[in-house]
Amino acid sequence: MMLDSIRARLLAAAALWLTLVLLAAWWFIGGVLERFVTERFDAEAMVIAETLIAGVEQGTGAGIPPALAIVSRPPADPRLSLPLSLWSWQLETADGGFIARSASLLDLRLAAPPGSYAGQPGTGPDDEPLRVMRRVFTLPGVEQPLAVVVTVPRSEIDAAMALVRPPLALALVILGAGLAAATLVQVAWGLRTLDALGRDIRRIRAGEAEHIPLPPVAELRPVATELNALLDANRSVLARAREHLGNLAHSLRTPLSALANTLPDDHPGRPLVARMDRQISWHLRRARSAGQPRLLGHATPVAPVVDDILLVLRRPAEDRGLRIGIDCAPAARFAGERHDLEEMLGNLLENAVKYARSAVHVSAGNLAGRLTITIEDDGPGMADSDHARALTRGGRLDEMGPPGAGLGLAIVADLAGLHGGGLVLGRSEPGGLKAVLTLPG
Repeated sequence: MMLDSIRARLLAAAALWLTLVLLAAWWFIGGVLERFVTERFDAEAMVIAETLIAGVEQGTGAGIPPALAIVSRPPADPRLSLPLSLWSWQLETADGGFIARSASLLDLRLAAPPGSYAGQPGTGPDDEPLRVMRRVFTLPGVEQPLAVVVTVPRSEIDAAMALVRPPLALALVILGAGLAAATLVQVAWGLRTLDALGRDIRRIRAGEAEHIPLPPVAELRPVATELNALLDANRSVLARAREHLGNLAHSLRTPLSALANTLPDDHPGRPLVARMDRQISWHLRRARSAGQPRLLGHATPVAPVVDDILLVLRRPAEDRGLRIGIDCAPAARFAGERHDLEEMLGNLLENAVKYARSAVHVSAGNLAGRLTITIEDDGPGMADSDHARALTRGGRLDEMGPPGAGLGLAIVADLAGLHGGGLVLGRSEPGGLKAVLTLPG
């Protein structure tokens, strides 16, 4: 899943937080702008109302009821003269008695609730939304309070907001893109030390280094220190185990050899002693390769190991007139200790030299992180049905053949398995045995 990555989790959390912040900014800034625009229109309505109040005088003359007022100086705003523009004013008594109105109302009258207020919602002749202002005031010489009502069309406020919202949205999108880019850079920069730690661990696993350098980030230094301590403990435990096993082998083999030397060749106990030797060899060598078979941080080139083993086997090979062909890629390597590779290749090459008639061929190469070593001979080989038995401990197929314990192939198979590899037996092209060893590379 995507969210099993620290980077993905950080980016997802940042994306969610950024989206919420931008939506909150859109809502908050949009609300501030709407209040600003609305208050600007309310201020215009207030100017119209104050102009009306300043232009109201006590009414005198024919046809004017006593103690009433007239508008001697109406506001000059042209919108108030445009018929049905919804910009309008009306002068009335405080109890709702009509006195005068703007030309935009034609013969219509405004029905506003009593009292003084500003910015109240209202409706026009065709239910158009309006902003309504009503101011109650007194005029000297007029017996009852007067009121002026001013209306502003809500559609003009909405039109002004429609002009403001697109630039606001564009600004927030640009801000969001910039913050997203900054978040990507911040996450990449913040995790680069973790990526470097991963590369250092891979170098340890590939055998290119033995310790992890301390990261420059304080939070990761304890992790690197603990990993280095684990690597050192791994080496120490393996070294002590091998030392103890060597001591055990020596303490068991010495009395067993002494016992064998005291028995004549035809003594019936000699097969039993030989069997005991084979069993001790099996368990000691099996125990040696168990537990911690792979020492982290080691890589062993294959070609030098093959050369060293054949240096020992060259004399018996020459005595039998064997040809040994080597085809090891220079870059072929085993992701483990040299001693383990020597153990496996030594057994396979010893068997090949022992049973070959005229030739032995060794090839090795790495592919896709795996090491493949193939050893072929032109000896008698074995039937396919015998392969499983040959890979079991003490499973000798040639009790009358060259001396041996019958443990070599089994140890190779077990040691390869402990390293995450395997040993496969087959028939070589000349008809002998073909052993294909796969190991981590």
